[in-house]
Amino acid sequence: MQILVFFDIVAQGYFFAVEPNPLVLSVEILLTLFGFIYFSYVYQRFIRTLK
Repeated sequence: MQILVFFDIVAQGYFFAVEPNPLVLSVEILLTLFGFIYFSYVYQRFIRTLK
């Protein structure tokens, strides 16, 4: 899958995907939000340990 996405980006300059299942889409959005919040938390802790 990653190779197909990579070649699509190389050929067209972007990748466009559509998820028709609302449950899967919701889970993907929640996981993305969780990942962003967790990354922010870890990054802030790392910056504070440098001071």
